[in-house]
Amino acid sequence: MKKHIKVLGSGCATCKQLESLVREVVVESGIEATVEKVEDIQQIMSYNVLSTPVLVVDEVVKCSGRVPSREEIEGYL
Repeated sequence: MKKHIKVLGSGCATCKQLESLVREVVVESGIEATVEKVEDIQQIMSYNVLSTPVLVVDEVVKCSGRVPSREEIEGYL
């Protein structure tokens, strides 16, 4: 089943770092997934998170306010 991954954030350096890391993990793991970058503040607020970046997998918030390790991301996927 194809995963739907969202990286929520304003476009700051840590948000870009998370997006890049997620894309790397997806490619290296051979996971079938779409990765979407969400910068719209209204959409971000709809997830009830207090700080970015946020990692959302299949509409479930997995991590917010920090960049998780590569191992953590693999576990979420």
